[in-house]
Amino acid sequence: MKQRYKVLQLQPDYNIKQHDFADLAEQIFKALPAERFDTTMAFLKGKPGPGQPVSRADRSVYFEFSDKALKGMRLKASWQLFQFCRREKFDVVICNRFKPVNMLLQLNRWLKIPLCIGISHGFGEYDRFYRRRQAQRLIGPAWQFVGVSPAVKQYLLDCKCGFTDANTHGITNAIDIEQAEALQLDRAEARQRLGLAQDARLIGALGRLVPVKGHTYLIQAFAALKDKYPDAQLAIIGAGREQARLQAEIERLGLDGRAHLLGFRENALQYVRAFDVWTMPSLAEGLGLALLEGMSGHLPVIASDVPAMLPLIEGAGGLAVKPADVASLTAALDSYLALDDQALRAKGEQAFEYLNHHHDIEVFRQKYLKLIESGLSAAKESK
Repeated sequence: MKQRYKVLQLQPDYNIKQHDFADLAEQIFKALPAERFDTTMAFLKGKPGPGQPVSRADRSVYFEFSDKALKGMRLKASWQLFQFCRREKFDVVICNRFKPVNMLLQLNRWLKIPLCIGISHGFGEYDRFYRRRQAQRLIGPAWQFVGVSPAVKQYLLDCKCGFTDANTHGITNAIDIEQAEALQLDRAEARQRLGLAQDARLIGALGRLVPVKGHTYLIQAFAALKDKYPDAQLAIIGAGREQARLQAEIERLGLDGRAHLLGFRENALQYVRAFDVWTMPSLAEGLGLALLEGMSGHLPVIASDVPAMLPLIEGAGGLAVKPADVASLTAALDSYLALDDQALRAKGEQAFEYLNHHHDIEVFRQKYLKLIESGLSAAKESK
């Protein structure tokens, strides 16, 4: 039997979910035929507790480095990672996010792994001059890079520090639509479990309660329309450090009973059909998987026109708004709330059709498989 290629994916944190419909790393491993690839998932921090899920990889490794060990020069952590990779002799290492990429850029000077793939999930990773200078010095022929949207790919190219058209690719995130739909509760049950009114027009959002997600502007925009649409309500699924401040804003604007902070919900996608309109008022995003999740629930979408999301919003027939602009967000909400149920559902079906045609999970998997196969072939030819 032909020896299998050994593939390592390196993650900054343990983050495996019960369902992998939107897990980029797990979906990449699903793309690799088991008879040709031996897979390992490694996490720099964290490990699963009792009953928590593990990766679908052939094996998982938990380094359990502390926050302190991963700051600064990271000498001890880098040495352990170096020893591990040297012992295992991987053919491919896929690095998710900046820290794993940065560590492997340095270590592969000695490891000489044939193919390394660095995946960037957002903007800003190479804004600092010393990071660009380091990348310029360390990026070599073994490296390929992926931006999770065309905008992130362009960000990398614009850094002009070793990212080129030849080694940098845009592979847009996707979700397993069939799996996502199977997880979703019907409208009535989802509302019941969330404690929301069955007869309300519901505006929904999903995301951490942090400033960059723009929830405060969504609450303010909804407040401007509360009297015009007395049957409308707003609900946000997510937890975070902004919760107390957002709750105070709800109370200040007289939205008690109309705007709801629902907190963290396990497998939040199951509740998406509770809503009539899906919003994502972020100030910045690498792609915005929550936007795709809303589309998978056949919902019309409103989202900020940041570079990573604008093509998605326009393709889905949604409404793009200016980030941190309450007036723009108010006008978009007003436009959808004014529609009758049939017209609103038609908008949701348009978004779902776009999702099916442009964010198919099988296309995503095949692009990664092709990238890995071509990279290994190029490495073999260069020997």
